[in-house]
Amino acid sequence: MKISTKGRYGLTVMIELARKYGEGPTSLKSIAEEKDLSAHYLEQLAAPLRNAGLIRSVRGAYGGYILASEPSEISAGDIIRVLEGPITPVEGIEEEEPAQQALWLQIRDVVKDVLDTTTLQDLIQHDHREPQKEYMFYI
Repeated sequence: MKISTKGRYGLTVMIELARKYGEGPTSLKSIAEEKDLSAHYLEQLAAPLRNAGLIRSVRGAYGGYILASEPSEISAGDIIRVLEGPITPVEGIEEEEPAQQALWLQIRDVVKDVLDTTTLQDLIQHDHREPQKEYMFYI
């Protein structure tokens, strides 16, 4: 399974909205400028996220987008499914040999579990964790 730019940029938008949760609407233009992304592309991603009930749009001079729920209630899986479709490592799992089918289903279940148990709150808190130690390798 490969996550396209739709999924990656959509997750980026949602993380930024989660960081600003409770501060009012955020424009996609400001996210695009901050992350060096296309504002037009982000607008295209906002429509399915809005239709799925994950974000709400606010009109007006100080309008933009806000999360429809708290960051702790929206999982990465919710976002990826809206933008990418079903989570599956390969197409046509049903047609595979039993041993391969079991492997693909196990991989699918592990990926789904990670995506469904990782919330936007988890992702924004990740920024505040202690930096990873760097390792020095000697040859």
